[in-house]
Amino acid sequence: MSATAIEMKRATAWPARPTADHGTATIAGREARAKELGGAVADHISDPVAFAARLADAFRELADPEYRAGQAFVAPGIGPTHGVRSPLQVAVRRAFERASRRVSPAELLQVADRLLREPEREARWFAITTLERTLAKEPERTWQLLRRAATDADDWITVDTLAHPYGKGILAEPYRWAELEQLTVSPSRWERRLVGSTIATMPFVNRTLGRKPEVAARGLALLGLVIGDREPDVQKALSWGFRSMAVVDLPATTAALRQEARMAANRGDGQRAWVVRDSLTKLDLPAAEEIREQLAGLRRRPGGPSTSEAAELAERFADMGLGRPMPQPPLT
Repeated sequence: MSATAIEMKRATAWPARPTADHGTATIAGREARAKELGGAVADHISDPVAFAARLADAFRELADPEYRAGQAFVAPGIGPTHGVRSPLQVAVRRAFERASRRVSPAELLQVADRLLREPEREARWFAITTLERTLAKEPERTWQLLRRAATDADDWITVDTLAHPYGKGILAEPYRWAELEQLTVSPSRWERRLVGSTIATMPFVNRTLGRKPEVAARGLALLGLVIGDREPDVQKALSWGFRSMAVVDLPATTAALRQEARMAANRGDGQRAWVVRDSLTKLDLPAAEEIREQLAGLRRRPGGPSTSEAAELAERFADMGLGRPMPQPPLT
């Protein structure tokens, strides 16, 4: 699960530990059991159907009903989950990774392909993190599955988990920036959120490639296409993206936010103003105060229209199906 998801959970009043009558009595004991289960599922790597079934059994054993309720609270509409706490998911995954370190990328891809079809989100998150392992040696087939996962995503936790391998894949093969640009006009708010989330993770998934000046240039250009989007889930990812680009190129990010602030003020654009205002924490204080003053009184209106360039482009070419998902071929 992504760092953003972990931070969100800590900010809510979720139970600090499992209830006494649920599963193993101590957190340490439950983590030990999670490691045991993670190692055991690796025995079924050659049979993706059996692997998915054994992983589901493991997650059901580790599930916490109170945690599942918390997931639904912080990610409304998330869909089916087992309710497995993040440290236990990590323990299962790391034990599996150790037990499967000699497994071929082709076998891992077949397992990930099967897990992405599971209804429970923990299986999908497990698949996404597994795909990070196959990116280097099987980039094309890995990207095919990542793209499918993005098309199927319907909650912010899945999107922000996807952002990590998406960022790594684009940094390794820069021509994939064009594929990220295509998502700016997607009818799905979750694919549009993935644009901001991916850009936001780039300086951290690879601290060398992700902090080159061209990352800021390309990232700011895409953020500039989507800013003005009316969906709060997209807006949060955009401001996260701007804050991350400030780490890469502070002068360029400051200039971009100044330009967006001027546009918001001239148009009375509260959607754009919200993103700019939420991005200011990484700017130098004088610049941030200047921009904040320029935006004084501008507020986003619930239900207001998108004002982004991407939304205008999507509307203009709506009859052509611009941004609509294409049928995904089976993994070969």
